[in-house]
Amino acid sequence: MASAGLKMKQLTKAEEEIMQVLWQLKKANVKQVIEQLPDPKPAYNTVSTIVRILESKGFVDYEKQGKGHIYFPILSKTEYSNQSINMLVDNYFQGSFKSMVSFFVKKNDLSLKEMESILKDINQKEN
Repeated sequence: MASAGLKMKQLTKAEEEIMQVLWQLKKANVKQVIEQLPDPKPAYNTVSTIVRILESKGFVDYEKQGKGHIYFPILSKTEYSNQSINMLVDNYFQGSFKSMVSFFVKKNDLSLKEMESILKDINQKEN
């Protein structure tokens, strides 16, 4: 499991798409992953290669099943999301969550009602 002190490897768009499927299915072989991907479906070898890359990066592991492998995520979606947000804040907002929130509020033109709703959600999580 990745710890907060470890620098997480970044996922490419294709790798993240495969991880989204694995997080949803919990366990799957390459064929099952492909079935969940949008059309046009990628080639079997393409998905198989990406899954092996994810394995080498420490995002997935596998168990043997007959001649094939069943893959499953090692890193939870929540852990990945938290680390991705932290990297975003560090890389683009000098480590300041306040700067990030301010940026998104200004760019997305949030209404007062939306801001109140967000603050209410945050306060509920703190209690």
